[in-house]
Amino acid sequence: MRKKIVAGNWKMHKNATQTTELLNELIAQIPAETTAQVIVAPTFVNLSSAVENLKFSNIAVAAQNVHQAESGAFTGEISADMLTSIGVNTVILGHSERRAIFNESDALIANKVDTALKHEMTVIFCFGEELKDRQSKNHFNIVENQLKDGLFHIEAKDWSNVVLAYEPVWAIGTGETASPEQAQDMHEFIRETVRKAFGSDIAEDVTILYGGSVKPDNAKEIFSKPDVDGGLIGGAALNAKDFVAIVTAI
Repeated sequence: MRKKIVAGNWKMHKNATQTTELLNELIAQIPAETTAQVIVAPTFVNLSSAVENLKFSNIAVAAQNVHQAESGAFTGEISADMLTSIGVNTVILGHSERRAIFNESDALIANKVDTALKHEMTVIFCFGEELKDRQSKNHFNIVENQLKDGLFHIEAKDWSNVVLAYEPVWAIGTGETASPEQAQDMHEFIRETVRKAFGSDIAEDVTILYGGSVKPDNAKEIFSKPDVDGGLIGGAALNAKDFVAIVTAI
């Protein structure tokens, strides 16, 4: 049975003090009986303190990125070994902002996936189409290619450490809105694409998160769809009340 997950990507927000404050609010407010796995991804400089603050909670910590090399002269980069050494065993890879702003290709993301899996990290693999792709009705092809080029080289055994996160980039900060039905249609397609490549067992077990502007007022309807297993939350993850409402919606 696949996991239900709500993950908060904090991006480049929250300094050290603000991080501690938000984590303490989440510890106090997230119900102990929640059935979802809750994950937060603060900035790199606050990961170690986040792990320490959350060690007695039911909230896990993820990194927002990792370098593909084991070590070396890569100023400003962070290795998988550095992350696991402080207790961070989950990493977000292929996020739309990494693809668009930092020009990360499918090939580079595939290398990062390999490195993370080698270190037995859980990979939250992000992918999704832009507005022009949706308008040209090329969105299914874009998603399929991103999956195949960035992820489908892994072995069947590695899927136990993979979470998929579909990001409809066209519905994030554009004024466009993705309906729960559109989310379900794509998630169903994603699961079928995995099934064709790796079989029904893996397809049914893999968690597929929705990353298209999930908020407290639409979370319950989105999460009710049969192939939506949770969310990768952006802006709403920065406010404890909103994030907790999304967690409880699942």
